[in-house]
Amino acid sequence: MNRIILGAFAALLFVGAGLFWLQGRAEVEHGAPPLPDIASPTPDALPSADVAGLLGPEPPEVSELSREDRRFGRYDRNSDGRITRNEYLSPRTSAFRKLDKDGNNLLTFEEWAVVTVDKFAGADRDGDAVLTREEFRSTAPPPRSPKPKCEC
Repeated sequence: MNRIILGAFAALLFVGAGLFWLQGRAEVEHGAPPLPDIASPTPDALPSADVAGLLGPEPPEVSELSREDRRFGRYDRNSDGRITRNEYLSPRTSAFRKLDKDGNNLLTFEEWAVVTVDKFAGADRDGDAVLTREEFRSTAPPPRSPKPKCEC
């Protein structure tokens, strides 16, 4: 019974939204700008103006932001000059959601150490949950290439 009532309510909601959309579209078309005059006297003539002696406005000056001001601006999402707790934590939530594999908003040690656990599982070729010397050797980071010297 509840499903029938919810379905009828959803259908009425969609019909109402469609009517509002159609009325809004009609208002936009009613207020459209007039069409340009097609029969212009000389369509090939380019407009000209005498700009000798005219001076345009000065470009706006840009103030150099300090490194701390730029950092503050990245955290202040709504630009009100204050950073709330949610604004401060927002960059970290996407990283947390990537680590939270089961989606329960609780981070277990295995979820936190997922890269290390996956690396261990990939190195353990025989699947006995123990790494031999040869298996452990495969976990070594690749050798770093020396930084190229600047050729200024």
